[in-house]
Amino acid sequence: MARLADPDRTTPGHRWLIRILLNATLIAFISFAVCLFSLHLDRYNRERADRAAKASIEVLLIDQAASWNAGDLDGFMAGYWDSPDLEFVSDKTTLGFQPVQERYFKSYKAEGKEMGVLTFTDLHVTVLTDSEANATGNWKVVKSQDTSSGGFTLTLRKFDNGWKIIKDVTTSDTSPKKK
Repeated sequence: MARLADPDRTTPGHRWLIRILLNATLIAFISFAVCLFSLHLDRYNRERADRAAKASIEVLLIDQAASWNAGDLDGFMAGYWDSPDLEFVSDKTTLGFQPVQERYFKSYKAEGKEMGVLTFTDLHVTVLTDSEANATGNWKVVKSQDTSSGGFTLTLRKFDNGWKIIKDVTTSDTSPKKK
């Protein structure tokens, strides 16, 4: 009579195959765990970098408002990219750092002009890449005789010396309101 194989007894070849399968399963599990951890770490690092970028951009705008309120137009302009490719769009488009600075000077620092007190509200920063971001919000300038307000959309780029505004699209709600 034929003997059936005893399931408790395995041949050396079977033991070798079982070890290979167990090791392969263990390696696959460890690889999967490492991939999950790596994905989580990448997301964590991206979120941390985005928070840092948002904070830097918010500080840039706070510094701009502080410079404006101190009557320091050069300090305010330090938040802009010092390049002929800087874009400022309002009632008309102005290209270049120097022309934008001259426009601000004519509107707020020339004889008989007043800078007033600038505030930014409803600020929302969206980080697009490690070196590109958008910011939107509202602005308001209160002067002794009138108040102006509107909205803005900024495109920012990160340079070696920090985040700078490379494009500013600013709208005005209405004509200045007299006090």
